[in-house]
Amino acid sequence: MPTTIHSTRRIALAFPTGVAHLERTLHGIHEYATEHGGWSLVISPEAHFLPVSSLQGWDGDGVIAMINTPDDARIARSLGVPVVNISGALEDAGLPRVRVDYRAAGQLAAEHLLDGGFRRFAYYGLQGFWYARLFGEGFAERVGEYGAKCVVHESPPSIGAAKPWQQGQAELEAWLSTLQTPVGLAASHDNRARMVIDACHRLQLQVPEDVAVIGLNNDTLTCEYCNPPLSSVARNAQQVGYQVAALLDRLIQGEQPPPRDILIEPVGVVRRASTNVLAVEDPQLAKAVRFIQENVGQPFGVQAVLEHSNVSRRWLEYAFQKWLRRTPHAFICETRVAHAQKLLASSDELSYSEIARACGFSSNKRLNVVFRRITGVAPREFRETQRKQSVQNR
Repeated sequence: MPTTIHSTRRIALAFPTGVAHLERTLHGIHEYATEHGGWSLVISPEAHFLPVSSLQGWDGDGVIAMINTPDDARIARSLGVPVVNISGALEDAGLPRVRVDYRAAGQLAAEHLLDGGFRRFAYYGLQGFWYARLFGEGFAERVGEYGAKCVVHESPPSIGAAKPWQQGQAELEAWLSTLQTPVGLAASHDNRARMVIDACHRLQLQVPEDVAVIGLNNDTLTCEYCNPPLSSVARNAQQVGYQVAALLDRLIQGEQPPPRDILIEPVGVVRRASTNVLAVEDPQLAKAVRFIQENVGQPFGVQAVLEHSNVSRRWLEYAFQKWLRRTPHAFICETRVAHAQKLLASSDELSYSEIARACGFSSNKRLNVVFRRITGVAPREFRETQRKQSVQNR
């Protein structure tokens, strides 16, 4: 029998609201609540986190929670109101859940590093957390499809650890020292990825030339203030929030919970300097790549690359597909578009025709066609988005 619907539903948010990707989840929840009306969101009045244990005896209508431990799960199941879990810490908490497809996120991280020419891979995981295992499995599976192996190192979380914090750092450094470079490395979340970058600095390993590093969550503060800035898989947290609110609404109205987790596909990779490198070990291919990058402002085609590299077209096509997973023509176009993006983001003074010439395009029309094909938006849209982001960050 459906639960009685109150005029205003009180929904407790039992997860940390001060974490960047969880703030985006909160925006998604708020978006759903605003669209449908009649929701009152309950958070801790003096802290950024309302633990699920504090809700025992609470007489609200529903809970959106991060269920990270068996105790959390036991308490949540005893509350007497619908609870939806947004955490991937436990494989099965016995509660309905909306979460990111962590395996798909790992595959995206692998594809990003494969596109960078890497053929050696490593994964820095987090013991005892199911989402980290899924992310690592997706990463290793995708690189395995290309005949590569992934070296895995897992360690327990440093928060609340009984052993000294420095001990974990020493273990990480010892493991990194065993890796053959260049290597593409994924970490189970952005803070772990930053730990890797800091350890590389101490070991005098260059990022990204020796170790290219990618994380998960795209937490802006962590990623942007890292040195170098950290590439990361964005998790589409706002959509997670919207869908978790929609599911909770259905449960409050008496619907049965879904038999499986509701999965939200990750948005994609946000590329920053920590992976901005091509790991090209073949000297002839490296020569071709350098020619393209150094002459990006000139109107040349594949024939010019062949003449400079002194190789056959068949070999060049084979080498680009094997190591960089695209044709020479596609690589030339992507290099031109990447240069156009830098110019569009850094200057409002250059006209689109001037940018087209500076990137080796024959015309503004050709710039528009290739730019839209590769990025999905027109140069004008890209520039406008960059302007808005610049204003927001001031």
